[in-house]
Amino acid sequence: MNLSKNFLFLYATDCIFQIMKQLLKPVLLTITAVAVSQAAICQEANKKKNTLIPISKPLVKHIYTADPSAHVFNGKIYIYPSHDIEAGIPENDNGDHFDMRDYHIFSMDKIGGPVKDHGVALSVKDIPWAGRQLWAPDVAYKDGTYYLYFPLKDKNDIFRIGVASSKSPTGPFKPEAKPITGSFSIDPAVFKDTDGNHYMYFGGIWGGQLQRWRTGKYAPKGTEPKPNQPALGPRVAKLSKDMKQFDGPAKEIKIVDKNGKPLLAADSSRRFFEGTWLYKNNGKYYLTYSTGNTHLLCYAIGNNPYGPFT
Repeated sequence: MNLSKNFLFLYATDCIFQIMKQLLKPVLLTITAVAVSQAAICQEANKKKNTLIPISKPLVKHIYTADPSAHVFNGKIYIYPSHDIEAGIPENDNGDHFDMRDYHIFSMDKIGGPVKDHGVALSVKDIPWAGRQLWAPDVAYKDGTYYLYFPLKDKNDIFRIGVASSKSPTGPFKPEAKPITGSFSIDPAVFKDTDGNHYMYFGGIWGGQLQRWRTGKYAPKGTEPKPNQPALGPRVAKLSKDMKQFDGPAKEIKIVDKNGKPLLAADSSRRFFEGTWLYKNNGKYYLTYSTGNTHLLCYAIGNNPYGPFT
């Protein structure tokens, strides 16, 4: 989901920050961030007075941003959103009106502190295979290198996922000459497991084109499953040691109900639409995602990175 004319807000408190540090050790800390269409209130608990203090502060106001991922590297918060501009194109469900040509990276020394815009970290014009539309990215770190994963339509207007690398979390990032082999759709999110392996979770229907890959091959007129059929699931792929390719084909994730039955396409309040994110706690894997057109956030729990998730 890439929303034009929206401000980026980061919802986190010092309390949440401390809890997440404990939950995610020794992996890199990820802070929840969301894009909203109207001014909102972030409430922070005041332990001394046992009251809630309303805080309203958009992090970014000078450009249009959406769909951020946020990480802590070397004790500093880094935010990686998409960057939209006013394109003057009528809105539609395929997202043709989104005109994302580059990425800006933002940093904060602490929650509530000043936000620094580090400028353009990667641009469409620097990517050899680029067509148009840089949608929501994510970043991972390994062995002194930062890897920026990004969805981008190729010259045939098919979404692929590319990777660019840098020695700095703010870039500039140098892209690979070709997209990741076997990649498609949108919203890459990379999870580092406690054994050191990295996994990419991705996919999104409608404008994200996932419905066009139901057979394993791209079908321009591909459609969603019928209401009484199992809903489309996101995809997961283990990353190669060099972080630049998939270590085998991407697999569809099964999201099931408490009885172990796949969620149906008609179950629009629970079925996957886009925006996967994964974290781990006490040996369990938690898959979060958006239901898209019903505007809900869901989570499901599994016993391994590939699911199934309940």
